[in-house]
Amino acid sequence: MPKSPAATPATTPGPRFGGGRWEWPTQGRVARSFGADGSKGIDIAGNLGQIVVAASPGKVVYSGGALKGYGELVILKHDEQYLSAYGFNRRRLVNEGEVVGAGQPIAELGNGPEQKPELHFEIRDRGRPIDPLALLPKR
Repeated sequence: MPKSPAATPATTPGPRFGGGRWEWPTQGRVARSFGADGSKGIDIAGNLGQIVVAASPGKVVYSGGALKGYGELVILKHDEQYLSAYGFNRRRLVNEGEVVGAGQPIAELGNGPEQKPELHFEIRDRGRPIDPLALLPKR
């Protein structure tokens, strides 16, 4: 007897890795692509104050504003291979050492360098920046 097709999810899950799967850290369109003007991540346009969530489970290894060019920044370590960074926040909701789940709020979106609301999002593979769009679910 033939099997009926499975329901198609609204977004296709991102690739699996040691810590889980990737998901979009906030709603909005990609305003700047990986590699554009030397960008080590993507910029996602949004609304000031909208919630930024952990793209995958991990541990907060940095939560502060001391790294030049990133504004209020949160960095998560997901496993021995992957880190993710969330910059241009107006407010951080997590502290260093906290363990967060995928989809957990970690910050509020702030203004980027051009004074437009956006999130700068990076994924690093063993310290090397990679294109997040290759890992995030298709929209």
